[in-house]
Amino acid sequence: MNRPLAAPRPTSRREFLIGSGALVVSFAMPVASADMPASGKGRWPAVVDKEALDSWLAVSEDGRVIAAVGKIEAGMGIGTSFAQIVAEELDVALEHVTIVMGDTATTVDQRGTGSSNGIIDGGAALRSAGAEARQALLGMASRRLGIAVDQLSVSDGVVSQAGATDRSVSYAELIGGKRFDIKVTGKAKPKATGSYRIVGKPIPRHDIPLKVAGLYPYLVDFKVPGMVHGRVIRPPQAGASLLSYDRNQRLPGLIKVVARGNFLGVVCEREEQAVKAAAQLRTTWSTPEPMFEKSYDDLYRSLREAVPKATEDKQKVGDVEVAFAEAPTKLDVQYEYPFQSHACMGPACAIADVGVNHASVWVGGQKPYPLRKAVAGLLQMPSENVRVTWLPGPGSYGMNDADDAAIDAVILAHASGRPVRLQYTRADATAWDPKGPPSAIRMRGALDAERKVVAYNFESRGFSGRIRPSGTGSFGDSLAAQLIGGYEAASSDLFHLPSEAYVFPNKRRAAHLVSWEKSLNTGLRTAHLRDPDGMATCFASECFIDEMAFAAQADPVEFRLRYLTDPRHRAVITAAASGAGWQARPSPRVRKAGSIVTGRGIAYAPRAGAVVAIVAEVEVDMDSGKCRVTRFVAAHDCGFVINPLSVIGTVEANLIQAMSRALHEEVRFNARQVTSVDWMSYPIVDMTEIPDSVEVIIVNNVAESPSKGAGEPATRPVAAVIGNAIFDATGVRIRRVPFTPSTLIAAFREHRESATRA
Repeated sequence: MNRPLAAPRPTSRREFLIGSGALVVSFAMPVASADMPASGKGRWPAVVDKEALDSWLAVSEDGRVIAAVGKIEAGMGIGTSFAQIVAEELDVALEHVTIVMGDTATTVDQRGTGSSNGIIDGGAALRSAGAEARQALLGMASRRLGIAVDQLSVSDGVVSQAGATDRSVSYAELIGGKRFDIKVTGKAKPKATGSYRIVGKPIPRHDIPLKVAGLYPYLVDFKVPGMVHGRVIRPPQAGASLLSYDRNQRLPGLIKVVARGNFLGVVCEREEQAVKAAAQLRTTWSTPEPMFEKSYDDLYRSLREAVPKATEDKQKVGDVEVAFAEAPTKLDVQYEYPFQSHACMGPACAIADVGVNHASVWVGGQKPYPLRKAVAGLLQMPSENVRVTWLPGPGSYGMNDADDAAIDAVILAHASGRPVRLQYTRADATAWDPKGPPSAIRMRGALDAERKVVAYNFESRGFSGRIRPSGTGSFGDSLAAQLIGGYEAASSDLFHLPSEAYVFPNKRRAAHLVSWEKSLNTGLRTAHLRDPDGMATCFASECFIDEMAFAAQADPVEFRLRYLTDPRHRAVITAAASGAGWQARPSPRVRKAGSIVTGRGIAYAPRAGAVVAIVAEVEVDMDSGKCRVTRFVAAHDCGFVINPLSVIGTVEANLIQAMSRALHEEVRFNARQVTSVDWMSYPIVDMTEIPDSVEVIIVNNVAESPSKGAGEPATRPVAAVIGNAIFDATGVRIRRVPFTPSTLIAAFREHRESATRA
């Protein structure tokens, strides 16, 4: 029988960090004295009211400001930026601000973090709340001191008469420990940007010292009294059905075997017992028919030949086919992009505590608010009886396996009547996380007799990036539900279309989606990976722009500027080229003697209001096929920057992660299963491959320019810019990612044979 749920238990580590006086992110801490139940009686607070100022800000009795936001920290330092915004609006010291994130019981439902929307949504909300609170506090001070508001000033949370210090009152004296009890109207005017002292400054991230000292509160370190441990057992082949398991097998520490449909898990007293039990439990599974293609060659062929289930073909200018028919120069090529894994540094972990009427879940995923609904649906209880608290995990950057781990933990906790900690193995994480979708993209272009582009045609074929939805909004969206059977995921269409602003007289961008719903209970279901389809579509489009520049015998930078009219897009290309010391000439460069060749390339892309251009320099060994990126120069326009240090670090991390995806990463599989299960079968970039130089140029960083996201834009052009640089170095166009040595060697061989035949 399930026991009542105990009250949330703050960790001693959190108490230590708060007591240290450091600027920290505080976890699972109520903002406005929210009353939590001490047992299964009562409820968590109802859905936090986004219109109430107390849902966003509180002032403690000692004058510290606690701000809550419905976002999470995905490793890019956004908590520091949030604190800068709050400290700026309220004129308090940065070290006196604590940011609370991603707790459904105490923070406003902003769905979570994704699409580079942390600063756009979360920052804007905190700025508005800060302005409202400042206005209210000045009003209180005016009444307390008998001084008009326009004669008051604030310094470090103390309100005084401008130019005088003898008449003052602190925020703590005005409202410390009490509620504002007012609405966020949106009418309070934020501070003038010209008076900023904290926002816009390169403030070091608060989390780095804690991580270096081993004090950062990761989810894997979190413990709940009475906690036991769970592990899941996945089908040995895609589509296999569980026929039986040994119900009489004795395993050390075993509390319960949980079997529902094809979902199978074990709960044990200790973690090592759960690991052994999952490996040793005797099971019998069916042998299904093969579900996947045998190889990437077969996969891409199948994508090109399949009848689409849905098509997006509305992005048209002029008449492409007529232009092609009349043009003297035509290009028609295929680009290919593989399945890719999130490949997080560590496997997902989650903790679930399920009582009679309530449930608490601790998770490392990006979207705790939809997950709350999914858990409530699974347990058939009201959403307000479920509390989902985000704690830092190994990263996510999309819809990885974090939510699946949470749902698995809830199932095991509910079945066993004990709080369960569940952590996946590396094989679970790499083989069974949702994958970024593959694409087969046909690019066509035409030039007239004067070498001007008269037609551009982009046409992709792939699986939707939302087969596994971009948020776990219902139980049916989880892997567990698909294995149990009888549930539907809220899958939707995500077409693979490029984002660029080239002006051609005849232009068409179309995308076809191939049915992939059969993958939902397998390790090849598709979902958001960082910049969902952006790398794939930009790879094809921006490499093809280079191919047309080659046909026009034009310099790649000059060629792009010739067909771009948007000043922001032109500015990042110009800035990246200038920063890299770009010398105008057509590609490829004249090769020198020897097996080691070098080249440079450029690519650009807009994303959600931000614009990025990147120059890459590479070194290629023509004998071994090994490619090394030696330099990146990225010009990044995301509008006004709250913290330049965080943006530079975020862009650098984008470049390195995307470089790994471009050079190494492809999920391996056969007809029956995913075979990428570890770092050997799914290699990623290592420290020896880091470029000698990574330079970030922040463009358009002016207060008048609205802040845009920086979490994903720099990812988008990376595969394209490396591909363009490889072509410049070798004279061989590589149209398949990743650029592994075997891929390059095969392309070099085909190029030589083609030249011989010609």
